[in-house]
Amino acid sequence: MVWQAINKPPPSWSPMFLLKGVLVVFILSLILTSSYIYRDTITKKASTIKFTDGEATDYFKYPFNSSDANANPIDWLIHDARARQDAVLQKRSRTLHNAAQRYRERRGRHPPPGFQEWFRHAEETQAIVIEEFFDRIYDDLKPFWAVEAKKIASQANAAEHVIRVRNKKVASEGETKSEGDAKDEGDTEGRGPWLDLWATLVSEFEEYLPDVDVPINYMHEPRVLVPWKQKQKYLAKEEKGRKMPMKNKATSGYKGLTDVSKSYSKEWTSDDRRKYWDLVREACPEGSPSKTVPAATDLSLPPTLPYSWEAPFARQGYVQNFTGSQDPCVQPHLRSLHGTFVEPLNVNTTKDLIPLFGGSKLRVNSDILIPGAMYLSDDEAYTGGSSHGPAWPDKLDRLTWRGIGSGGLTQSDNWMHFHRQRLVEMLNGTTVRGMEANDVRAMTFDMPPLERYNTTRRREKRLGDFLSGFADVGFTHLSCGPSNDRRKECDWITPHLSVVNATPMAEQFSSKFLPDADGYSFSGRFRAFLLSTSVPLKATVYAEWHDDRLVPWLHFVPLDNTFQDLYGVLDFFTDGDDAAPSQWDVHKVLGKKSKGDDAARWIAEQGRDWAAKVLRREDMRLYVWRLLLEFARLCDEERDTLAYVDDLP
Repeated sequence: MVWQAINKPPPSWSPMFLLKGVLVVFILSLILTSSYIYRDTITKKASTIKFTDGEATDYFKYPFNSSDANANPIDWLIHDARARQDAVLQKRSRTLHNAAQRYRERRGRHPPPGFQEWFRHAEETQAIVIEEFFDRIYDDLKPFWAVEAKKIASQANAAEHVIRVRNKKVASEGETKSEGDAKDEGDTEGRGPWLDLWATLVSEFEEYLPDVDVPINYMHEPRVLVPWKQKQKYLAKEEKGRKMPMKNKATSGYKGLTDVSKSYSKEWTSDDRRKYWDLVREACPEGSPSKTVPAATDLSLPPTLPYSWEAPFARQGYVQNFTGSQDPCVQPHLRSLHGTFVEPLNVNTTKDLIPLFGGSKLRVNSDILIPGAMYLSDDEAYTGGSSHGPAWPDKLDRLTWRGIGSGGLTQSDNWMHFHRQRLVEMLNGTTVRGMEANDVRAMTFDMPPLERYNTTRRREKRLGDFLSGFADVGFTHLSCGPSNDRRKECDWITPHLSVVNATPMAEQFSSKFLPDADGYSFSGRFRAFLLSTSVPLKATVYAEWHDDRLVPWLHFVPLDNTFQDLYGVLDFFTDGDDAAPSQWDVHKVLGKKSKGDDAARWIAEQGRDWAAKVLRREDMRLYVWRLLLEFARLCDEERDTLAYVDDLP
């Protein structure tokens, strides 16, 4: 025996010592078990959420070394996006307790009353609940915690267009409004069915809502621009007052809106449209590049793209941080390169922090986001109908875009600075061929320097020829000038841009690549593009409700708002060298494959499958449901104690 070999007796284990040891083991086991139960993972059941497989994954069979300095940055961005999505999927909440605890960790508060019913519906509709998916709600609502509940309720009640919920009832269409009904209010003549679409969505879960007024922005443009310093004061006050009451101090009953004030005055600014940029930069952080750059005053000359500028949100010239690419505060050049900042269609804003719900906003706006009404519509102009396009191998090696000349108020002295006009001209093969032959610039852009985007087609001056056979783009209506005499007003633009026949969205889905650019605000076609079997090429300055659910370079291809990266992106996905026998124009005929085409297919199919999981009507319903629970709590004078705590011991 070992004990005898060293001349020591075996240890004597007292009953008390053994009891303590058993107790320690039990406690450790309990901790480990609790940790396992608590953590949100995609193991076991959650592992059913998978990346698109089959031939779509062929792209990842090509050699890739992330440390190779000569590697195409787009390869790195695609691989990185896949890894980031994998990390996101690890955080899925599958139980009410997990969801509530994750909420408390991330928000610093208890969930609102009604959270249990909300999560039960998420389970019933097989929704993917990841707390980060709802970050936009809390970013939007945070500053309102610094405002008195009564004031918020009065502001919401007094809005011009309101969806009202009272006593968990909905008035049927055409029924007279009365107290105790949920109803959309406000003059909507000539403005489209937006309010009805939003009200119908709310009616699908109104039985679970407390009384609440939802003030709606019925303009294209967002309207709340709180100056930076003032907003920081609100955020500091919110952070200081954030708390989680003990379970025995929490309450679950909303007070309601019976005593809400029926009137509230607010000031709207309707300044010179060409000075809108000055309102925007006032909401930018101190020290940001745009803060001291005034609105452009002379737009008579063609614009110059900022090719010498190193974007903080890009990797070697390609968008890496999509949120950063939307931020006007770090891109002063956008004042003369995007219609919203050149001359928006309308300017009707306020510097006061008021609740106003809408489908999109600039990153500096304080509007509250809900899914765009177009995403709730059955209109085939926004959905493409029931068909989402043919399978990838059966698609045309082509890029298609149709739209109107929107984006702002285009006029004879500013149209060259508009983003949609630039997109169309950059994809016009005849225009580009003329630039290559004569070494000249176009009306809306100049060529990217080779040292930034060194592609074979550019070097050999074959880009124009390529675009002539590849890009099918054009305006279906020029929509220029303030008068009703559109034809006369457009005389100054028709020598450069012409009108083409409309192409139904369902037909556009036959093309592999679908650019998507802002209109007067966000583009209502993005969801349909994601659900198609094509690759969306997305450029925007507008934030939307779904941004935290989508990963660029995995679900869509992000573009810089100048479009300076457009040719490089197309070169990557079409494999650049048209003379090689395996490239974009002949690879399908010869039965060969190419890395760029495989990468495009991966993004198209992964984006389609993911959108079908997280951008459903059920997901939009859950988002707005949770948002309204939070907003109703904000409007309640007992908001600091209103909480869901039933999951706590």
